[in-house]
Amino acid sequence: MPSLEASRKSNRKRTAGASLSGTNLERAGDYNQRVILQAIRVNGPVTRVVLAEITGLTPPAVANITKRLLDDRLILEAGRVQGARGQPAMNLVINPEGCLSIGVNIDRDHITIVLLDLVGAVRARATQEIEFPLPADVARFCQIQVRRMLAPWKDRPPRLSGIGVALPDDLGRVDLPHRPENYDVWSSVDIGKLLGDILPLPVFLENDAAAAALGELQFGHGLHKPSFFYVLISSGLGGGMVVEGNYFRGAQGRSGEIGFLPVRSPQTAARSLQGVVSLSALYAHLEAGGIAASRPDHLADLSHEGQALVESWIALSAKLLVQPFVGISCVVNPEAIYIGGRLPTQLIDRLVEAVNARLARVEEVPALAPVERAATSADGPAVGAALLPFMDQLLPSRAALMKTSQA
Repeated sequence: MPSLEASRKSNRKRTAGASLSGTNLERAGDYNQRVILQAIRVNGPVTRVVLAEITGLTPPAVANITKRLLDDRLILEAGRVQGARGQPAMNLVINPEGCLSIGVNIDRDHITIVLLDLVGAVRARATQEIEFPLPADVARFCQIQVRRMLAPWKDRPPRLSGIGVALPDDLGRVDLPHRPENYDVWSSVDIGKLLGDILPLPVFLENDAAAAALGELQFGHGLHKPSFFYVLISSGLGGGMVVEGNYFRGAQGRSGEIGFLPVRSPQTAARSLQGVVSLSALYAHLEAGGIAASRPDHLADLSHEGQALVESWIALSAKLLVQPFVGISCVVNPEAIYIGGRLPTQLIDRLVEAVNARLARVEEVPALAPVERAATSADGPAVGAALLPFMDQLLPSRAALMKTSQA
């Protein structure tokens, strides 16, 4: 059997999400700096000795890298370890204000903006419930809210790494109830310019479900279970797959498109899964029963009749999700399936319970991933969007290693 210390080290590496192994490739110092920063972010407070154990880098390399990170104020010293023999080692932690990032989630029913710090805390948040916002609506809202978010820093603005934007693929093309004719303008708008005009910062774009999955990886359950499938319930239905800490995009970058899976059920006229399992579908279901609802907060205080309609929607959604989830378990074998999005927390919990109850009756399947509520839930896409500049500039990834080794 492995020793307790060996198990502890193994678990330490595994809970990091993205790989915490350093590299000895020539000119890969930048990647090793990313690895050390990630190791401190995940394990801090942590000493340099432990960082060397986690990353496999030499103590001198760790010392040089942590000095650079301290000089850049990306990390801070947090007191010495007490009770150790000899000179007590210094603990290191992430400096939350060492770098901040802006995340924007654009969808067919809302705009959400977050200001995220380097430890993943949301320092400011703004959201607007608006049906089918147009580019001008997004630009106006972002300009006002970003100015308000940065106001507390007054004449000394924080160090900002960039603006991340998360939005559904085919935002202007997918036909959902009440979609206006001019909404296809999103198919041709330059989003980088639209938001880049607000602040002179790089703009990063990502699919909303992929962004939510990346946020879950870095700031949620993915820190402990780095192989999972994320299901995003928003105005539509999306998904994202993370395998051993790396987001898997597929050949055309469209992996995880669970919402487009075909549905054939006598209980619904819908022909795709998102025609049932989505906020748009839930609102339409309520509307057909004489209950008006068009925002997530409208689902909190429904009448008895409205609550009964929601329960029937949960039952049908759970039934239709079983086969896709069995398929995901059999093909990918993830550690968990997480459900997040703008569906209110209590409804996500009831949906999770209903799905797990049905999965418990499935037989002759070698392994079924448990279904859980995502840690990042409602703001998952916005938080994941804010993570994008950090990933490009500060955190380790295969892409970052390739860029560094090819420099």
